[in-house]
Amino acid sequence: MKITRYILGLLMGLAVTLVSQAQNQPGMDSTGLPGDNFSLQGALAMFEKAGSPEEFEKLLNAENNHVNNLDLNGDGEIDYIRVIDNSKKDAHAFVLQAVISETESQDIAVIELEKTGDTTAVLQIIGDEDIYGEKVIVEPGDGGDDAAFIDNTNMSIAHGPDADGYTAPPAVIVNVWFWPSVRFVYAPAYVVWRSPWRWHYYPGWWRPWRPFAWHVWHPFHRPYYAHCAIVRTHRVLVAHRIYAPVRVSSVTVRTRNAAAINGYRVTRTRTTITGPRGNKATRTRTTVTRPRERERRETIRRRRD
Repeated sequence: MKITRYILGLLMGLAVTLVSQAQNQPGMDSTGLPGDNFSLQGALAMFEKAGSPEEFEKLLNAENNHVNNLDLNGDGEIDYIRVIDNSKKDAHAFVLQAVISETESQDIAVIELEKTGDTTAVLQIIGDEDIYGEKVIVEPGDGGDDAAFIDNTNMSIAHGPDADGYTAPPAVIVNVWFWPSVRFVYAPAYVVWRSPWRWHYYPGWWRPWRPFAWHVWHPFHRPYYAHCAIVRTHRVLVAHRIYAPVRVSSVTVRTRNAAAINGYRVTRTRTTITGPRGNKATRTRTTVTRPRERERRETIRRRRD
């Protein structure tokens, strides 16, 4: 009997430890925002894998890729994400847009791509502020052993920067020129892709499914994080200017998520730090609280008022 109790005690202790470790891992807690249910990193992985924007759209909407878990209109079914290319010369802004109703759509993110040389190109994906609470910028963090990188002199470097060549390495970004989808859109015969699908008019291969609960869906897209980095700087400036005037925002989505979005934004604090040489930098800190904690704090605030 004592042995049995001892074993049970060990198992209970191990379970508590595992739960504690899981809760302390970055990103393991939901923000309560719509963006919890769309993986920007996963979208980049699909864009790298696809051979064309049309195939990219299909990969985004494939259930087993676990990139999209959005139900923005609350009808109990996954929203279809269409891809629309807005381009000008060597710059492309691929809008990832959810179809909400017959009259409304909502931009989820935009992949901004620019050709920077004969064999170099850069891109970033930017999550929409109505979905993520702020603009979230993600870019490829590394490209494996066969990737090339571009330093801030715009020269291609095989397999990454030469660490011995710099005392202070410059900013380095991944050269995406050799991604099949990138080569496709820069081919002379490319016809700009604008998804033909709309509300209640979808491709025959697609069937909506019920969204997964967040704690079930979240682990699926964790592997996509390995080769991406969240950054603060817009590197793709021309494509960014192309996208700005065509951005689409849904009143329905903003209204349904106003409390969560506003609650997220008020937890952000900005601190200006002055270095020893007088250089100043602004750091932004986001404190994410769980829904019950947010409700508790809101109740306390109302009582004080």
